[in-house]
Amino acid sequence: MLKGRNLIEPGDFSIQELDEIFRLADTIIAEQGRFIDICKGKLLASLFYEPSTRTRFSFESAMLRLGGQVIGFDNPSNSSVSKGETIGDTIRTVACYADIAVIRHPREGTAKLVSEFSNGMPIINAGDGGHEHPTQTLTDLLTIHYEKKRLSNLKIGVCGDLLFGRTIHSFVKTMNRYPDNQFVFISPKELQMPEHFLNLLPKNAYVETDDLANAISDLDILYMSRVQRERFVNEAEYMRLKDYYILTRKKLSLAKEDMIVMHPLPRVNEIAREVDSDPRAVYFEQARYGMYVRMALIAKLLGVLS
Repeated sequence: MLKGRNLIEPGDFSIQELDEIFRLADTIIAEQGRFIDICKGKLLASLFYEPSTRTRFSFESAMLRLGGQVIGFDNPSNSSVSKGETIGDTIRTVACYADIAVIRHPREGTAKLVSEFSNGMPIINAGDGGHEHPTQTLTDLLTIHYEKKRLSNLKIGVCGDLLFGRTIHSFVKTMNRYPDNQFVFISPKELQMPEHFLNLLPKNAYVETDDLANAISDLDILYMSRVQRERFVNEAEYMRLKDYYILTRKKLSLAKEDMIVMHPLPRVNEIAREVDSDPRAVYFEQARYGMYVRMALIAKLLGVLS
C-alpha cells in the first residue's frame, strides 16, 4: 500500500510499487470517466519555489481531473517566505489545510527536509535543485511502457547536460533497476555524468561519448535534454555549451525506424522544430502521460484507490 507515503526519489518505491502506479495510469487513460470524483473534498498544496510549466500544470490538472482542489503558490515572493518564515514552519502550516503537497525547490535535499515537518501529509518531490525529479521519471517510464511495450532490454542514449540534469539522474537510476538496459551517455566533457553517479552503475552498463551522430544508429531510445542555464555560475560557459547538440532531421535519418525521441521539456535549441513531425518524436505525448501518471500517484498516496 502506498497510502500516506512520500515520494522524494524514485528509489522510495519498489519496482512492484512503480508497476502498480503504471497499471492504475493505464486504467485511468482507458476509463477516465470512472475517476472524476475520487478525490472530491481533498486538497493538493502546490508549492513551487522555482519556475515550472509542465510539472505544475500537470499536477494541478491531475488533482482537478480527480475531483479535488488545489491551493498554493508559484512564486515564493507570494508566500510568507518573503517575510522570513522557515520552510519547516511553512510545511507545518500547509499540513493544517491540505491532504497532500507537491514541492519544487532550487536547493538539493529540500523535499526530504520538508517531509520531516509534514505531520503525515504525503510529500511529492517535484524537483530539488540538481538532485532528483521522481515524477518526471514516472512520466518517462509510462511513456516508454506505451511506446516501446517494455522497460527492459533497451539501449538508451542520454544526450546533453548530464552533469546538472536532475531528470537525467532520476531516469537513469530507475531504468538501471530494470534488467538488461544499456546506456550511452552523450555529452561534452564539461557536462559528463558525475563520477559518483557512474559509480552507482555496473561498469558494463554504460559507455560515454561526445559524438551523437555516431551513437544514434544503435539506440532504442534517445533522451535529449537542455543545458541547464540556471545551474551555471559562468554565463560565458553556458553560451559556449548551450548548442553543443542539436538533433536535426538529418541526424535523425541515421536512427532506427522504431527509435523514440524523448525530452522532459522545456527545450531550447537542442531539438530542431523540423523533428516535431517525425513519428519517432514523442516528447509532447510524454507531457500528456505525465498528467495521467500523476493522477495515479495522487490517488495511491491519498489511499482513495487501493
